[in-house]
Amino acid sequence: MTMSNLDRRSFLRGAGASALLTAATFEPAMAKAPSVLMRSAREDFDFDSPYDRVGTDCIKWDTPLATYDGIQVGMGIADMDFRAAPCITEALAKRCAHENWGYLRRPQRYSQAVVDWNMRRYGLEIDPESIVWTTGVHPGIIAALQTLAPPGTRVVMNTPTYNGFYTDVRFAHNVAEDNEMKVVDGRYQIDWDDFERRVRRSNVFILCNPQNPTGNCWSADDMTRMGEICLEHNTVVLSDEIHCDFVSAGEKYTPFASLPNREIVDNSLTFKAASKTFSLAAMKVAWYFSTNPTLLARVRANTRADLTTLGMEANYAALTEGDEWFDQLSPYLDANHNFAEKEINSRLEGIRYTKAQGTYLAWLDVNGFAEAIDAAGIAARENETAVTQVTPETIVQRWFANEAGVYLNPGHSYGTGGAGHMRMNLGTSRQMISTAIEKMAEAIARI
Repeated sequence: MTMSNLDRRSFLRGAGASALLTAATFEPAMAKAPSVLMRSAREDFDFDSPYDRVGTDCIKWDTPLATYDGIQVGMGIADMDFRAAPCITEALAKRCAHENWGYLRRPQRYSQAVVDWNMRRYGLEIDPESIVWTTGVHPGIIAALQTLAPPGTRVVMNTPTYNGFYTDVRFAHNVAEDNEMKVVDGRYQIDWDDFERRVRRSNVFILCNPQNPTGNCWSADDMTRMGEICLEHNTVVLSDEIHCDFVSAGEKYTPFASLPNREIVDNSLTFKAASKTFSLAAMKVAWYFSTNPTLLARVRANTRADLTTLGMEANYAALTEGDEWFDQLSPYLDANHNFAEKEINSRLEGIRYTKAQGTYLAWLDVNGFAEAIDAAGIAARENETAVTQVTPETIVQRWFANEAGVYLNPGHSYGTGGAGHMRMNLGTSRQMISTAIEKMAEAIARI
């Protein structure tokens, strides 16, 4: 049975009622039992079964469905379609069994969970006293911009880059300074002359490591060179490493804070969260840190984090008990990339994909396909009367939504160099990816 045949909303209403009943009847005495006792020592987690999210007001599915009829696969915004790690669900149920929601203090165990995760997985030492909590990476970056980049000053970004950075830059009343990357054999590389020219006239550089949407895992050499240039021109590095746990087989994530040059590291802040790793975006918890106490104190003074009890509990459970779940998820997503690369390149005429080094996102080159449907011509004609700009990527997005029932993100939103590309989210079951590619192939064949 395909997802389109399911009575999604009836299913979700029933599931929601069941979940509430479970929470309502959860015994407080049980809540005192360690969550690890509720699970077997070893579990095999199911990432293959599609998990229906329609009707839960999720952006990934319900937003496209509000715009286009017949969406069968939502592959847009970067969160995942899997059931949460059981340790998270158990921690939330345990806390919900205590029926009082007064003010939450934040004891050291929360920061220690962040420290331990980074040491356990990357050998990265973080001083727990240097961790500053935020209600997401965006508020942290905005606080840094408001501290370090006066209104009207420039902020460098390697583009194409995460489109959310542009909203942060606008919110802080800064100006985006795009350092367009070069593509060599399907891989994005820094244009170093252009990078230095732009850094020279900017206060801040936002690094995305791994890079969204291109999937680059930046090497220590690349980041050292970036750091040297920024240090020479008094430009502070803000390193967004929210996708750091997603690294393809044979690739490596290098934390900016692990670089051997202490001066370079002291000229930076690192922003992280568990929201990508464990799909906890709605819980609104993130953090940043720096080895530079003066820099950290300046940005901390502009940071206010109103964190929720459930958000902190979910993140603590993920970071302290979620390794096994994620260690099974990671190779599954790597196989998703392999599957998508093979199927897209062999079946979708006019579309090419080179496997990402990191993230669970696929950056598709759709130039050939866009030309086949005259996306540029259609966009030009629509722009004669359009209120907002229509790009060829807008046309491609609309075409696949209408003709294939597949929703993708348009490349133009990722800055200079994003034209001719679409972003596809592979953080879902392989069945959904297969369905999407099948529907896209069928639609292309009808041209």
